[in-house]
Amino acid sequence: MTSYRLHLLRHGEPVIPGLMLGRTDMAPAQEGIDHCVRQARGLHVDQLITSHRTRCRLPAEAIGAEQDLTPALDPRWRELDFGEWDGRAAADLDTQALSLFWADPDACPPPGGERWSDLRDRVSAALTGLTPRSTLVLTHGGPMRATLHLLCGFDWPQLWSFDLPYGALLSLQVWPGDRPSAQIVGLAR
Repeated sequence: MTSYRLHLLRHGEPVIPGLMLGRTDMAPAQEGIDHCVRQARGLHVDQLITSHRTRCRLPAEAIGAEQDLTPALDPRWRELDFGEWDGRAAADLDTQALSLFWADPDACPPPGGERWSDLRDRVSAALTGLTPRSTLVLTHGGPMRATLHLLCGFDWPQLWSFDLPYGALLSLQVWPGDRPSAQIVGLAR
């Protein structure tokens, strides 16, 4: 099967940056939207997909208007649900529980939150459902890392070696099939 280009764009900075935003549906700052629009300029994509969270949906709509594409909402691209930590600053959380989570997010999920394997499984389903053509997905840091795990084989500690700030654009060349794989072809902040 022919390969295709997959661009993953993390939403821009939210109106209150620095919080653990999973299910909390915070709007992006205008500067965050503008940064995402600039990141997407020059990309030649056939489809535009977005997480249903406002911080992704609004930049996707702005990009779609500029590129004459209608964003398709896909909630599988949403961020990890941080449970009781959602909407809170990491500095306000129990440091030991947070350290355990960062070390092993599957065995030590946030209280009342989602396990890494659940995020990975829904991102896997979203990837499987993609039409193999040039695609831009407006998403979050967690799904971007899950994609790197699924398509490039990075394990959890390696995933943290990637700096994926607000508005980061990760570009992959994807070879679909029974065992899909990808090569990183670009990372822009």
